[in-house]
Amino acid sequence: MTSPHRIYLAGPEVFFPEQEHRTIVAEKKRLLREHRFEGVDPLDTDLAFPEHESKQDQGLRIYRANRELMDSCDAIIANLTPFRGISADPGTVFEVGYMIGQGKPAFGFTMNSRSYRERAGSGSRDELGNAIEDFELSDNLMIDCGITESGGRLVIAEGPGDHSHFSSEVFRDCVSALARCLSSQKK
Repeated sequence: MTSPHRIYLAGPEVFFPEQEHRTIVAEKKRLLREHRFEGVDPLDTDLAFPEHESKQDQGLRIYRANRELMDSCDAIIANLTPFRGISADPGTVFEVGYMIGQGKPAFGFTMNSRSYRERAGSGSRDELGNAIEDFELSDNLMIDCGITESGGRLVIAEGPGDHSHFSSEVFRDCVSALARCLSSQKK
């Protein structure tokens, strides 16, 4: 029997209160199991931090552990709902780029249906006079287009979900699209 495809679950949920994080990740993993996939959360590590270890060293160890998890995965599903600003969490965006750079398909979802331009302001320039990109995309063109070029898909919620940053229905759409993608790669 072949082992299930491992899917890296990127997103700002790692910053949520512990119970919220656990609840959302458990639902993601359950939905992935329906397609015989294994969900891999960034916190699925056994990292322990000695009291004397510097914050920078802790950060480096987290980075390395998450990179190893991504290396062990076949694809990524990223929560690209704007977090702490008008765009997706920067760590999540890095993880999407890292996976795409390895030639792995990237899928994403967002609970915010407004375009990047709408979230940045209605004009063509911001208050400092800098151009605001207007490609009618959900986020910066490098994110949206990178996902598309990887063979993936970005699913945009049409309404509120189970949580401000999660919807079982939207995530299920990502998983179904991922299943079709991986199935077509086998042919």
